[in-house]
Amino acid sequence: MLGICRGRRKFLAASLTVLFVPAITWIYLFAGSFEDGKPVSLSPLESQPHSPRYAASSQRESLEIRVREVEEENRVLRKQLSLAQGRGPAQRRGNHSRTYSMEEGTGDSESLRAGIVAGNSSECGQQPAVEKCETIHVAIVCAGYNASRDVVTLVKSVLFHRRNPLHFHLIADAIAKQILATLFQTWMVPAVRIDFYDADELKSEVSWIPNKHYSGIYGLMKLVLTKTLPSNLERVIVLDTDITFATDIAELWAVFHKFKGQQVLGLVENQSDWYLGNLWKNHRPWPALGRGYNTGVILLLLDKLRKMKWEQMWRLTAERELMSMLSTSLADQDIFNAVIKQNPFLVYQLPCFWNVQLSDHTRSEQCYRDVSDLKVIHWNSPKKLRVKNKHVEFFRNLYLTFLEYDGNLLRRELFGCPSEADVNSENLQKQLSELDEDDLCYEFRRERFTVHRTHLYFLHYEYEPASDNTDVTLVAQLSMDRLQMLEAICKHWEGPISLALYLSDAEAQQFLRYAQGSEVLMSRHNVGYHIVYKEGQFYPVNLLRNVAMKHISTPYMFLSDIDFLPMYGLYEYLRKSVTQLDLANTKKALIVPAFETLRYRLSFPKSKAELLSMLDMGTLFTFRYHVWTKGHAPTNFAKWRTATTPYRVEWEADFEPYVVVRKDCPEYDRRFVGFGWNKVAHIMELDAQEYEFTVLPNAYMIHMPHAPSFDITKFRSNKQYRICLKTLKEEFQQDMSRHYGFAALKYLTAENNS
Repeated sequence: MLGICRGRRKFLAASLTVLFVPAITWIYLFAGSFEDGKPVSLSPLESQPHSPRYAASSQRESLEIRVREVEEENRVLRKQLSLAQGRGPAQRRGNHSRTYSMEEGTGDSESLRAGIVAGNSSECGQQPAVEKCETIHVAIVCAGYNASRDVVTLVKSVLFHRRNPLHFHLIADAIAKQILATLFQTWMVPAVRIDFYDADELKSEVSWIPNKHYSGIYGLMKLVLTKTLPSNLERVIVLDTDITFATDIAELWAVFHKFKGQQVLGLVENQSDWYLGNLWKNHRPWPALGRGYNTGVILLLLDKLRKMKWEQMWRLTAERELMSMLSTSLADQDIFNAVIKQNPFLVYQLPCFWNVQLSDHTRSEQCYRDVSDLKVIHWNSPKKLRVKNKHVEFFRNLYLTFLEYDGNLLRRELFGCPSEADVNSENLQKQLSELDEDDLCYEFRRERFTVHRTHLYFLHYEYEPASDNTDVTLVAQLSMDRLQMLEAICKHWEGPISLALYLSDAEAQQFLRYAQGSEVLMSRHNVGYHIVYKEGQFYPVNLLRNVAMKHISTPYMFLSDIDFLPMYGLYEYLRKSVTQLDLANTKKALIVPAFETLRYRLSFPKSKAELLSMLDMGTLFTFRYHVWTKGHAPTNFAKWRTATTPYRVEWEADFEPYVVVRKDCPEYDRRFVGFGWNKVAHIMELDAQEYEFTVLPNAYMIHMPHAPSFDITKFRSNKQYRICLKTLKEEFQQDMSRHYGFAALKYLTAENNS
């Protein structure tokens, strides 16, 4: 803004120069002619001695030549100043405001055009800067699993550039609310507030409007924001989920100060020919002013809209137009444009760089000349990143930058702006302050309190509850290096699956592309993929298990690991066992015996008899018998070989079987990270809570070979790692004794005897 004011001052000075230079020139010439009685020559050549008549004639000619030169210079200067004034600050930035003025030949009067253009012009000093700690309000309509992913990328681009506190108003369905509430709660970004509004409750407000747009009923909900958002909220920026910011959103917020008179809607002109009605034969769009306006980015003056009775205005317009149009093609955008057609004074036309629309056959390329001109990119084509545009590679790379950007880096404080008290954040800081940073096991202890950003249901999820209430979910966790196991597990287990994946932002996108390219994974909608984003130096194995356990939809769960393949038919077998062993009314943990192979290519046994044969031939082994025998020894494999009915076994030290339990079983202890004691501690807690361990006679699972994990390598090579693990074990046992009393003393005794 300061630059604009300086430009105006320069223009004023130059104008004065144009006016006064000729006058001063003439005064100077005539005054000089009387000085000492000698005329002053303006010729660059020195005066030569001539006769008086010839000298007078020569002086007049020189004077006329010099005056013409001065006038020509003034003419050129006026032309340059005129061009500078007409171009304005927006056009100097590369915005072609003339190209995106109101369309000619639309039936609108020239005086109306002039009024709109005049209303959109700005005077020096009319646009105050946004105050440092002023809160910027943003509204987004979001529904479903895929839209939730888009919101994250949009929010990242806003957070990356922002310097002000933000208040997001999310109109979300139940699915999006669950996903985004967990995400923002675990993201813990300072000076960001989130409020949710139930989109399902708003359906009745717009369900009467037939809509052909792919956004469905949720694409109409921006129409009811004046009614939905708090009555004391005066203004808000409304964004589509397919928006990417390339500048500070405060710049857009500042545009509200340019609104004049009855202007209540800030919109960018539509950059396609849709509303001109010439895209194909018999193309009949909704009425619009010229090219119409795109509603991917809207500035709403809510207080004025409410006073104007916006609800009544848009409803009457929609009812009238639907009598002939029958349905909307572009959801809320059609209705907004029909209202503006009738009431053009409502709109303030934003420069087109605030909504560069990347759909096919648009004039978006005329909105920018350079990268610095870009403000907001709008992927408003159903093709999204595959849209046709001369510079699409640049836009795609900009989008991918935020898509894969580490969201943890956006947890930065806004210095000088007080944040609202966050109980979770305060509790976390208190817990961390109580730790001793000089403790050699400080990093282990700290991990227990680390809040990992979590994105639930990263892919579409559908689950139909079983009518007999016996359904079982397979629960597991994994990192990028175990991704290849997913297809095999899906082929072996047809029931619901809950997976927690420990990934970086970039790896999450690699996983997404992998999953979308897999016919096996895309054909399964009952697999819940929950992304826990990387942070810290340890693999938070038990946190991942807890995340996967917490978000199951069935009454029972099979606690497995990602590198095990369950036997074919295990899902149905476990459902029958749940009923036969009355798991609903008893505290039981059903053990699925674990085996392993050292062969990467295995002909998987289709029955218990075939598995026993492979055991005898040395193709299979009981799990970890050669390195950690006592981990599964209590299963009693010798008895299992001939067993035909379930049998009970007792807990022993270091026992860590894979079990089926009710969904209300205790969580895993988060203090154990990486390798060592993560499952042992959980089984110990089940025993302390008097769970009965029962081995299933006709169930089995097989561990597939893989390279050693980074954590087991650290355990084997790092002495301090092993010392800290031993310390954590002892502290866990002490906690068990305090919690469960005398009954827990056996764990200390068993540990000392092992």
